Amino acid sequence: MAQQFVIPTSSGLERDARRLHADHKGVRPGEIAIGVVIGRTSEFFDFFVYAIASVLVFPQLFFPFVDRLTGVLLSFGVFALAFIARPIGSAIFGMIDRRHGRGVKLTIALFLLGGSTAAISFLPGYAAVGPLAIWALAACRVGQGLALAGAWDGLASLLALNAPENKRGWYAMIPQLGAPFGFMLASGLFAYFVASLGAKDFLDWGWRYPFFAAFAINVVALFARLRIVATDEFGALFERRELRPARLTNLIRHEGGNVIIGAFAPLATFAMFHLVTVFPLSWVTLHQPDEALTFLRIELVGALVGVVSIMISGWIADRINRQNQLALSAILIGGFSLLAPRLMDAGSGGRTAYVLIGFAILGLSFGQAAGAVSSRFSKRFRYSGAALTSDLSWLIGAGFAPLAALSLASFWGLPAVGLYLASGAVATLVALTIDRQKRLRAQKI
Repeated sequence: MAQQFVIPTSSGLERDARRLHADHKGVRPGEIAIGVVIGRTSEFFDFFVYAIASVLVFPQLFFPFVDRLTGVLLSFGVFALAFIARPIGSAIFGMIDRRHGRGVKLTIALFLLGGSTAAISFLPGYAAVGPLAIWALAACRVGQGLALAGAWDGLASLLALNAPENKRGWYAMIPQLGAPFGFMLASGLFAYFVASLGAKDFLDWGWRYPFFAAFAINVVALFARLRIVATDEFGALFERRELRPARLTNLIRHEGGNVIIGAFAPLATFAMFHLVTVFPLSWVTLHQPDEALTFLRIELVGALVGVVSIMISGWIADRINRQNQLALSAILIGGFSLLAPRLMDAGSGGRTAYVLIGFAILGLSFGQAAGAVSSRFSKRFRYSGAALTSDLSWLIGAGFAPLAALSLASFWGLPAVGLYLASGAVATLVALTIDRQKRLRAQKI
């Protein structure tokens, strides 16, 4: 009888890795939290490096043939491509996950993410190769979007499942800490090079170094996350179908309503996300270019406020539940939308207040945005449902927010940005109200 050879898949490799950790007496929530934070920090670092460069570098480098405002708007248009690509990436990497295992999927995704980000650092400008430079930038941005979808590893869900019943809000906020940490790394690097180099050197080569760093950071994150993926607990959850990838067609057929509600519930949060970070930097850079470095430093302080605020969100959510916490945050965002235009138009002091207050409210909201509605998914669809709703939330709420906000502010004034943000708060409250009614009906059945 001819000997049969079996090609090993990631699932087999993960089982071998779990055997190597057989002497480990279980993975504690604290260990999972470290893996989650490292993973999310690496993703948001890549995210913010590109976002900041979209304001400080890309308009001059890739769109020198138009005026500065149009250049930033075109740059924000390319910025949105990653959010359009994310749902497509979920479908592609979901198939890889089902056929080859989570380890293969995660490895490909993080190398694609780091590689796409690092590749941007080698791109020539429009002056060197013409429109080809723009197409290359767009291709790298699409690669980032596809990879961000594939980087979904289920660790946030694993953390929630391992959290004590009375601390679900606290553990839900832990993955969200990756956003301010990633922002601080990215903005800190850019602030350093802007401060250390002249304008010409920065635009020639200085801006490229933060993109170089992305690949190394993603390799570190890959090992940290695979260490958790290879544990007995993660494998047991996978085998019980609690964290098993599902086909998107089946997910939409069985729980399409939860997908829609989950996509719109954090709308205010994700709109606020870019209206506190990317949009004000673009507004200041356009109207007071010499203040860009100072404003980056102010945003660094704001990110620290955001860290504290995210942690506070967990404490509050464990007392009033995550849905109520998200609703309260939407009301605060609605109130901020009335104040924001005046602060942005009130000089350096007003802009500082805009950033600090904005990050404080953003932290309260963002800290609970991920798990407030995704907990509605059944075990069979929890893994893929959380991933898809995240992709759609970012696309609807954040993908076009910098482009929309800068366009509104430039053509209709800053109050239009306040109305834009207020509309997001209304959408969040409507989605949460529908979700609450569905929960009440389910309890009566």
